[in-house]
Amino acid sequence: MWKKISAILIPTLIAAALIVFMLYRVWDDLLEAIQHIVPVYLVAAILICFGAWYLRGWRYQYIIERLGTTISLSFSTACIYLSQTANLILPARLGDFVRLFILKHEKGTPYTNGFTSIVAERVYDVVIIAVLGLLALPLLISIVPEWFVWTIFIVLAAGAAFCAFLIFSKRLHAENKILKKILEIFDQLRQVSSTPKSLAALSFSSAVIWMMDIVICYLVSLMFGVTLSFMLVLLAIVIGNLVKAVPITPGGIGTYELALVVTFELGGVPAATATLIAVVDHLVKNLITLTGGVVSLYYFGDWAVSLLKRLFREDAKKIKEEGGV
Repeated sequence: MWKKISAILIPTLIAAALIVFMLYRVWDDLLEAIQHIVPVYLVAAILICFGAWYLRGWRYQYIIERLGTTISLSFSTACIYLSQTANLILPARLGDFVRLFILKHEKGTPYTNGFTSIVAERVYDVVIIAVLGLLALPLLISIVPEWFVWTIFIVLAAGAAFCAFLIFSKRLHAENKILKKILEIFDQLRQVSSTPKSLAALSFSSAVIWMMDIVICYLVSLMFGVTLSFMLVLLAIVIGNLVKAVPITPGGIGTYELALVVTFELGGVPAATATLIAVVDHLVKNLITLTGGVVSLYYFGDWAVSLLKRLFREDAKKIKEEGGV
């Protein structure tokens, strides 16, 4: 029992401690800045945030349909909303697995296909955000720490190696049940991006999604009367999301904000301003996520509430029994 509680409690406490620490050191400056906000930029950021979620929904719909399951845009968007809402509570991005159960319950989609769809989405997210970071490096190389440059290249090298193995694995065969499932997932990943059109559609949509994420943060800075270099904001979002990809805290809360603050300060932004922008940026995005998650619960019905409760009980066992992941 204690292990289950600590798995959620400890990451949550880490997230809370990081947020409290950042706010405490600049509290007076934050209170002053809040009094002079320009609401129109907040409204614009919220609208773009909603738009980005629907674009994510379209991309996920496209991936799922490439795997043989037809779903509507509202269905795919609700899937993402619900899983990302679960990620704000559950550690290690375990909320992603909500999608597997939704697809199985509503569409009869095999768990393997559901898992493949998540892997495909994550690969495009991480690789595209790293590419954007690479584009920002020449303009900001003077403030970028060496470890970040290496991080970008390591991520891109890992992405290239993954693609190479994906192509090579087409020749592999296995009798072992687990290895056969792994090769099946690789086969499905090739199916998702098997044509120039699908590769272009997923790459372009992923780039637009991340550019919208960057614009949201830029609008938050304007809301507080701060004009930042757009490329600095781009770099901050890249670093924040690469750090967030390591599931230290639920939803990357705390670690994401810290990464943004450090990046902004390297660019000469005062600590109070950097903290304010980072915290509000993530707050806006998470509140939109929670709003969409609540609406999605009504969309899928009462069974979705039960699903979240038994997520890692009965259904987790079923995945293993079916030879899934």
